[in-house]
Amino acid sequence: MEKILPGLAMLAIIAVVFVLLAIGWRSRLRRQSDVGQLPPVPAEPGEPIAGAEGQYVATTTAGDWLDRIAVHGLGIRTTSTLEVYPHGVLFDRSGAPAIYIPAASLTGVRQDSGMAGKFVEKDGLLVLSWVHGSHELDSGFRTRRAADKDRLFEALQELISSAPAADANSGK
Repeated sequence: MEKILPGLAMLAIIAVVFVLLAIGWRSRLRRQSDVGQLPPVPAEPGEPIAGAEGQYVATTTAGDWLDRIAVHGLGIRTTSTLEVYPHGVLFDRSGAPAIYIPAASLTGVRQDSGMAGKFVEKDGLLVLSWVHGSHELDSGFRTRRAADKDRLFEALQELISSAPAADANSGK
């Protein structure tokens, strides 16, 4: 009996923690319900300019690397490929829906050391800034091989500099 009561108390505490986590995630989904449907993934995107395997980290509110976007599966960390096309960027994620960002929605790309609970060496993440409706977002990607990061970074910078402005999407 001496060991059963503390064990049951610990199980009760763990259950309460999981219930609170679920309530928090559901609340986040409600708060972010105004994030509209994502752009459709092109059926035949063509030949990519650059691509790499790695990990899709998450999408957060721009400038707030802790405010993970939960709707549309944007907050799910998963293995992924990132491909850059002349018309946009495609995250082909394992176990989660693919994410397509049209070139006109991209506003910037930078290298960073962390976001949404994923921290790596200095400049180890590629962070794409983009606009979706009235929301400014950041999506993080970590390449599996370090050599791929610079190639992707250059391709993304080229795509952003040659794309038309996203003024129609951002309402600016």
